[in-house]
Amino acid sequence: MVVVMTPEATDEDVARVVEKVESAGGEAFVSRGVVRTIIGLVGDVDSFHHLNLRSMAGVADVHRISDPYKLVSRQHHAGRSTVWVAGPGHSVPVGPETFTFIAGPCAVESTAQTLEAAEMARAAGATMLRGGAFKPRTSPYAFQGLGIEGLEILSAVREATGLPIVTEVVDARDVAVVAEHADMLQVGTRNMANFGLLQAVGKAGKPVLLKRGMTATVEEWLMAAEYVAQRGNLDIVLCERGIRTFEQATRNTLDISAVPVVQATSHLPVIVDPSHAAGRRDLVVPLSRAAIAVGADGVIVDVHPDPEAALCDGPQALFGADLRALAQAVRRLPPVVGRVDAATRIKAIAPSLTV
Repeated sequence: MVVVMTPEATDEDVARVVEKVESAGGEAFVSRGVVRTIIGLVGDVDSFHHLNLRSMAGVADVHRISDPYKLVSRQHHAGRSTVWVAGPGHSVPVGPETFTFIAGPCAVESTAQTLEAAEMARAAGATMLRGGAFKPRTSPYAFQGLGIEGLEILSAVREATGLPIVTEVVDARDVAVVAEHADMLQVGTRNMANFGLLQAVGKAGKPVLLKRGMTATVEEWLMAAEYVAQRGNLDIVLCERGIRTFEQATRNTLDISAVPVVQATSHLPVIVDPSHAAGRRDLVVPLSRAAIAVGADGVIVDVHPDPEAALCDGPQALFGADLRALAQAVRRLPPVVGRVDAATRIKAIAPSLTV
């Protein structure tokens, strides 16, 4: 069961609902989004019905949710959500009205490399910068990222370019330090079911980009998002990045059908990572076009100034003609499906900003 608060509800209104639920022996988990607050109830549902919660100040409605994921379900949320990622000069929307282009190096290698990749991304129309400071790899001998030094590089590039940063956190103990530098916290495919980490990022006060586990069902993915939401954070963006199948022609199999399936089930935005799905540069642009056509809320791609020298995933990183082709696609195709690119939306809100 969930209690949906009105946009005008005060902290005192929320506290009174929580107190009443707890007095009946239940638990209440408060999740705050951009527009409204939702309180998830755990306990005896029949006893909650006798509390007359609908009559309390600040309560808009009370719903009994049949989905196992209560807070991220569309059952209580008529419209789909937009998540705003606050950057140094502007905020970037990710949601149903826009198409958001996120790009950058898979791994932060140096200040020069990251800054050049960021300039490439911004010139192509990206409104957010991705970059990995912590890199969980299949092989323990592969480059694992620069760690704190990488975060400091990202912060410097963020200030130089004005692009908000999304970067991965791989350990619950690092959430606080990553949140100091990043505007959005990424949970990668290998950590989708790391429930302690999900709870930690849910309490960090920053938007979360949650990638689908490479062997996860849609329901398992949404239940992972529920862990984040239950700890107070509804600003979650889901990312389809390909799943593991028997097919060997690509690195992973991009489950393009997951986009409309999840959008019909959950109010959270859904973006696509064609780079990690394909593992091949030549497929990134076609898969990005497919993502736009199927209704994804954005894409996140790898770019690198010198892919041959990249320390991580060079074969899938865009540059040159391929990056120009993607820039053209994200500029021309979203209006065909009734969207504007996020850069256009940002300029409409704040014309003086450079994005």
